[in-house]
Amino acid sequence: MATDRTANVSWRGSLMDGEGTIDSVESGAFGPLDVTWASRAEDPDGRTSPEELIAAAHAACFSMALSHGLAQAGTPADTLETSATVTFVPGTGITAIALRVRGTVPGTDEAAFARAAEAAKVGCPVSKALTGVPEITLDAALT
Repeated sequence: MATDRTANVSWRGSLMDGEGTIDSVESGAFGPLDVTWASRAEDPDGRTSPEELIAAAHAACFSMALSHGLAQAGTPADTLETSATVTFVPGTGITAIALRVRGTVPGTDEAAFARAAEAAKVGCPVSKALTGVPEITLDAALT
């Protein structure tokens, strides 16, 4: 079964001097969130950016995929702590994403964890949507 998710955004003014608001998301989980060019390319100053939202989506999707892969292998995780750092270069776009995960996974070793993490990096739907990013790195280790 397919699902659709919707976000609503309003923007006022030019790119450099304007400002926008992520007014709402269908789930009601967050919003409104302010966005500006400066929050994207300079100091966030309490505002978000598309890249920050992509980082959050990628970290969540990767964590879910890794959790599933570990459980399927018979070694479910107690905890996974994941961060995603998206690098944005004005005029170029997103040039890199760095995923970092630390896991507590009874019954597995570093090599098996690294393999599961690599499979999650390649296989999660958000990773697949971001295949145009030149570099996606992974730092995975057990705690």
